[in-house]
Amino acid sequence: MSIFYPIQLLADWLTYSVFDIAKQSLLASAVNFFIFDTIKILILLSVIIFAVSVIRSFLPPEKIRFILSHKNKYTGNVVASLLGIITPFCSCSAIPLFLGFVQAGVPLGTTFSFLVASPMINEVALVLLLGMFGWKIALIYIVSGLVIAILSGIIIGKMKMENLVESFVYESSINAKTDLPSMTWSDRFAYARDYTWDIIKKVWIYVIIGIGVGAWIHGYVPADFLAQYAGSGKWYAVPLAVLIGIPLYSNAAGIIPLVGALTEKGVAMGTTLAFMMAVTALSLPEFMILKRVMKTRLILIFAGIVGVGIMFTGYLFNWIL
Repeated sequence: MSIFYPIQLLADWLTYSVFDIAKQSLLASAVNFFIFDTIKILILLSVIIFAVSVIRSFLPPEKIRFILSHKNKYTGNVVASLLGIITPFCSCSAIPLFLGFVQAGVPLGTTFSFLVASPMINEVALVLLLGMFGWKIALIYIVSGLVIAILSGIIIGKMKMENLVESFVYESSINAKTDLPSMTWSDRFAYARDYTWDIIKKVWIYVIIGIGVGAWIHGYVPADFLAQYAGSGKWYAVPLAVLIGIPLYSNAAGIIPLVGALTEKGVAMGTTLAFMMAVTALSLPEFMILKRVMKTRLILIFAGIVGVGIMFTGYLFNWIL
């Protein structure tokens, strides 16, 4: 029996008894999907974010900069990517930390590994994928995202692109070694509680909207309609999904619920994940902010490398799943 079975019973009771919706209707299918996924995801988010927040209390930004500025370049890429998983920033809010890393003397390639990993892979994405598809899909997604982040940073580091970063970024250096006050476990739990509540307040509307759209697709879109245009056999589906995702701007909370609904209707898993990765890691607002701190050529190189990595991941998912 699934651990989510009680939630399913609650969704069934609300749908069929409280709202008195006919069981075989399209509306019932959509409402039941919406209630079940909303409750499940919000519970998972609260639990996982709390746990990760406790871990994050050991790694404030000053300590992260200190760690990365004292690592060998390849090790730094790996560590930066791993740190990106537990720093759930969107692509735009990750940029201030990116600047802090550069000013603290962290290699440029290492900072790019963080810039890719932070919005693309985080506990919100992990929770949603885990709840919808199970641990295998979630694990494959995390591993593929880490590979993209690590390789992107290594390639950019090898290309020696420091001259394409605006000079003012290097003008004010930061002392990365900062003495930090110690925290008791009580402090860490209080921090985790407040941080969890703050994140839930920020993302719940995206969860509701994303699941609402997913519920509509689940209930009303014909089963084979989307598969005709974005099935695994369509070679153009993955690059098209990436191109469509770039102009959009959202976070994992708003996008991943759509992944569940789209895959259920026949869209290939790799195609939907490529779309999600493009939205979270290659957003147009991110490029507009990056334009203030680096030359257009470096932005295009960054977008090209990450874009190729995302498309490769999309095709890989479509092939192995």
